[in-house]
Amino acid sequence: MPISLQDVLKHSTLTPADPVIRAAAATAAQTQLRWIHSSEVLDIAPLLGGGELLLTGGQALATATDRRRIGYIWELAERGVAALAIETGPVLPSIPSSMVGAAEAAGLPLIELRKVVPFVGVMEAINSLLVSESAAHLQQADRASHTMAVELAHGGSLDRILAVLAEATGAEVVLTSNSGAPLASALPAEHAAEAGPPDTADAEQDHARTTHIDVSVRGIPSARLSLHTVAGGDVNLARIAGNRSVDILALALLQRMPPGLKDMAGAALIRAVDSGSQNWRLQQLAPAAGIPLAAQLVAVVIRSPGSRQLRTAVEQLLDRVGRHSASYADNEELLALAVLRPGKAQEDRKDILAGLRTLELPEGSISAVGPVAAGISAAPWSLREARLTLELGVEDGHHPAGPRQTGAVLDAEALALERFAFHSLDEARRSEFVRQQLGAIIEHDDQRHSTLMETLRVWLDSGCNTAQAARELHLERQSMHQRLQRIFSLCGGDPRGTGRLAALHLATRLAAL
Repeated sequence: MPISLQDVLKHSTLTPADPVIRAAAATAAQTQLRWIHSSEVLDIAPLLGGGELLLTGGQALATATDRRRIGYIWELAERGVAALAIETGPVLPSIPSSMVGAAEAAGLPLIELRKVVPFVGVMEAINSLLVSESAAHLQQADRASHTMAVELAHGGSLDRILAVLAEATGAEVVLTSNSGAPLASALPAEHAAEAGPPDTADAEQDHARTTHIDVSVRGIPSARLSLHTVAGGDVNLARIAGNRSVDILALALLQRMPPGLKDMAGAALIRAVDSGSQNWRLQQLAPAAGIPLAAQLVAVVIRSPGSRQLRTAVEQLLDRVGRHSASYADNEELLALAVLRPGKAQEDRKDILAGLRTLELPEGSISAVGPVAAGISAAPWSLREARLTLELGVEDGHHPAGPRQTGAVLDAEALALERFAFHSLDEARRSEFVRQQLGAIIEHDDQRHSTLMETLRVWLDSGCNTAQAARELHLERQSMHQRLQRIFSLCGGDPRGTGRLAALHLATRLAAL
């Protein structure tokens, strides 16, 4: 009989911890466990197989940034972890609200352990119950995998191969392409007559009963296998059998719809651009990926806990705006190249920026679009500048690209000055230039806790438009004039119409670096 999360929370080894569910309670009611594991490592997700209750004392979370905490939640959810239990106390007094919100959005049950219990004792007691169940699951999964292989060897269709898996697991099985198009599906015989649209009242519990497994062909993510167990079904059996079937399905896909040379070359091209391969390698791969050697193109970098799930949507956007695209997802980063139309490079680039801003991204995501590169040889430069834009954007919440926030899309062109200064001036020279131009204003702000630097930056960024700057700063126009007069007195007079205007503007931008 499957062991549920609710059973474990009521187990005698865990009840002394006074556990309480803080997020995804509806999901928790249907969650089944495969294993219990404990770790203080925030990068643990790739080492987990899915279905685990993860216990943590919260030491690493207490010192992590809010962005890293949110990413931690999404990484665990994407990996298929069943639930996360965090011990609160002197080190971490409470679970941050950002983590609670992310867990609710991701459908990951989040449990607070309000008292200390020995994790080793909990794991020994519960895992001993799970071992025998796991061994039985492995035997069933191996039998199903063997039967699927026999079906494949006899020329069975994808539907017939999936039917074997559906019968073995008692789950609805669906295989879809990366674009979401259905490739094959099957229902267990006893439920085939009940097939129909899902019950909307049951939608909140789908996450706990659905397992998603990526199927790669020759290293290229080519399809997704989804197993949805009926109420009361064994989720762990579906997860184990699904993972055991991946190689069979990959072989079946290879026979029926092998990944094209273009897809394989596109992924290889992105990896070569990212690794700084020699130019001859880029010129070798680009034509095979459908990218002309002399084409104008732009690099896109997206850092997101859901980078792999975003790949299809990003590719569709880039193909719709330009002519061709290639992408590659690795860990939390999605890299892409888009070919722009001749004579309309800047127009296409603006459309890409606008399109990225419409995508729904997981919390903690941030992306950047690099400058236009003239030919495939310049692609590594566009990618490096996009990455630099991300780094500058994370550090600075006040430059023209706007405040840093979840889903922010940064424009490398809007940070051209900052990128130039980063490459051309070391930190000491930047600081000295800022001191020479703005020293008196900085000293005034430090001594009087004023915001003259911010006022000057907004005014200069608006093109010295006093009315617009006042609106952005939520100031009365008279107050804005008074601030400007104070700024002018500190920096040697009104800079308009003088060569000092450009120097002051550059200094306000460099101050953020």
